[in-house]
Amino acid sequence: MTHIIAIANAKGGVAKTTTTVSLGASLAEMGRKVLLIDLDPHANLTLSLGFKPALFERTVAGLLLGNDDLNGSVIPTDFRDLELVPSNHELNLAEPHLLVRADYMMLLNSTLKDSQSYDTIILDCPPTTGTLTKNALSAADLLIIPTQPEYFSAHALRDMLNLILAIRQEHNPKLRYRILLTMLDKRNRIHRSLAEQIRTAFNEAIYDVEIEIDTRLRESAILGQPINEYAPESRAAKQYQELAEETGHYSNELNRRYTTTP
Repeated sequence: MTHIIAIANAKGGVAKTTTTVSLGASLAEMGRKVLLIDLDPHANLTLSLGFKPALFERTVAGLLLGNDDLNGSVIPTDFRDLELVPSNHELNLAEPHLLVRADYMMLLNSTLKDSQSYDTIILDCPPTTGTLTKNALSAADLLIIPTQPEYFSAHALRDMLNLILAIRQEHNPKLRYRILLTMLDKRNRIHRSLAEQIRTAFNEAIYDVEIEIDTRLRESAILGQPINEYAPESRAAKQYQELAEETGHYSNELNRRYTTTP
């Protein structure tokens, strides 16, 4: 059973794309077949894997519009068991055309629901709660919300929780979510305090692992390499490996829940 994960936050700059690449690569390293889908017109995920977005004729835009199928939109990466559906500026042009369709909220769901080629599909969403993010959440089993322990990032959680409720009620009652604390500076008193407040407020909905600030994450993105390839012994690589293990356990739990007869 393919497990679909959306990674989203209405607040930008919270390591959303970094988490997509790092989690995907860590799951692939564990032996899972992983597909990453870039749903951001800025194409940061595509760039982070060392590709030039403007060179692609087949992208996620054509996939959503129904012009291309999933298999024809996928490209291999340099990393074993990790593949990509790229994005570029065409997604900005495609989005208005999606809105005129009666089924626009379920386009991605319809595209991915029968995919059996991957163990995990990860959707990297734009920093908005618009059409593309709603499509991702309508298709996902799990939403991961990267959240920096800063005031504005924590405040944006409210918008995401409201969106989750709406998606559950209208399109995807099985959607579950987990909050991931990212870009944490444990030397910073405010970071420590806000992280503790978020943990208290959300309790079991927060990952045990925390992703701390690590300059090697920025370096790996510039070089187009996942952190577990660029600096496998770094703190960040080990923390994202822990995230992959936690996510794998949770995915197995969801699968058992969905397939067990009451």
